Amino acid sequence: MKVWPMVKQLSWFFPEYRVIKATRLALFVMPAIALATLVMQVGVLGWAHLPQAIAMGLFFISLPIQGYIWLGWRAQHPLPLTLFDWSNQLSQKLSSMGVNCQPLTAKACYLDMAYILKLAFERLDKSYWDEL
Repeated sequence: MKVWPMVKQLSWFFPEYRVIKATRLALFVMPAIALATLVMQVGVLGWAHLPQAIAMGLFFISLPIQGYIWLGWRAQHPLPLTLFDWSNQLSQKLSSMGVNCQPLTAKACYLDMAYILKLAFERLDKSYWDEL
């Protein structure tokens, strides 16, 4: 989550931006929702419905974990050829500017592209990203 550049321009092309924002929000909000669900169900329906209340609370607690699992799976997923070529072009542009940036290997994944994107957003000027 800390590697992916949190820039709105990328949100049109990659779902990671939205998933990271939702996961961060869920980390903050879901424990309170889980506790409120548990308390309200037990308070309104009684102790006989405690197992259902616990199940609902665990569901709400699991939502941020699902975001982490998806992000981990996506980070290891191989890049499609179009993104592979685009990332290599970006890497070459950074190398021509004097930034130490290695080109992607044949088994490149989204995590490798995230490192290149982070470097690019730190080093390239804003006009480059406006033409995307």
